[in-house]
Amino acid sequence: MRYFIYFAYNGTAYHGWQIQPNGISVQEVFTNGLRILLRENTEVVAAGRTDTGVHAKQMVAHFDSEQEDLAGGDYVRRLNSILPNDIAVDKILAVQPNAHARFDAISRKYEYHLYIGKNVFKENLALRMYHPLDFDLMNEAGNKLKDYTDFTSFSKLHTDVKTNNCIITEAGWRQYGDEWVFTIEADRFLRNMVRSIVGTLFDVGMHKLSVADFCRIIEAKDRCKAGVSVPAHGLYLVEVHYPDKLLFKPQKSE
Repeated sequence: MRYFIYFAYNGTAYHGWQIQPNGISVQEVFTNGLRILLRENTEVVAAGRTDTGVHAKQMVAHFDSEQEDLAGGDYVRRLNSILPNDIAVDKILAVQPNAHARFDAISRKYEYHLYIGKNVFKENLALRMYHPLDFDLMNEAGNKLKDYTDFTSFSKLHTDVKTNNCIITEAGWRQYGDEWVFTIEADRFLRNMVRSIVGTLFDVGMHKLSVADFCRIIEAKDRCKAGVSVPAHGLYLVEVHYPDKLLFKPQKSE
């Protein structure tokens, strides 16, 4: 039987989601915990990969099991007791046998967090900003992202994807106390895309680039034209959405 599992993690201690030959990954730790719980040689397929130091408020993965009653709070509590404190499971849902956590996702949402001044409680969880930023101008530029589909300029070079086209439906900054959060949602994302978009928006916010310059960078389809990628520790995967038809017997954990 196939299940979707929803969970969160603090990525500080990990070399990203995907299993690495020379570093500990979220996938390795998570898979080992699930195998201990189920006593099966379980394989876990996630909705996407996060890089070293990137966090997830909501990651989704699928796995198969011979057991048919996993979509309940008891298994969630037992798995959480096995996993380290920086990984937390929210719920397990039974889904259609062919449901795929990565390929069936219809949208994903990310946040990038930064804060002004010094805050010891946000170290490794948000980016400390030392320069004043024009967030109104950054929002004007960010809104232009919805007018384009080809984001080659914000993609990591030499990836194996077939297309650099994405449909962005939300992109903007909001303030929460001493923290600013950039939220961006799209049907799909390219490698390093959010971090390079944020880095280029910083150039807009520091008046190094105009909104028109930002648009020309997108239109250039050249990664060398865009700004630097911002540090990973301010980035969070926050939501992954799927069609309702994938769910078989949805049961929220207690």
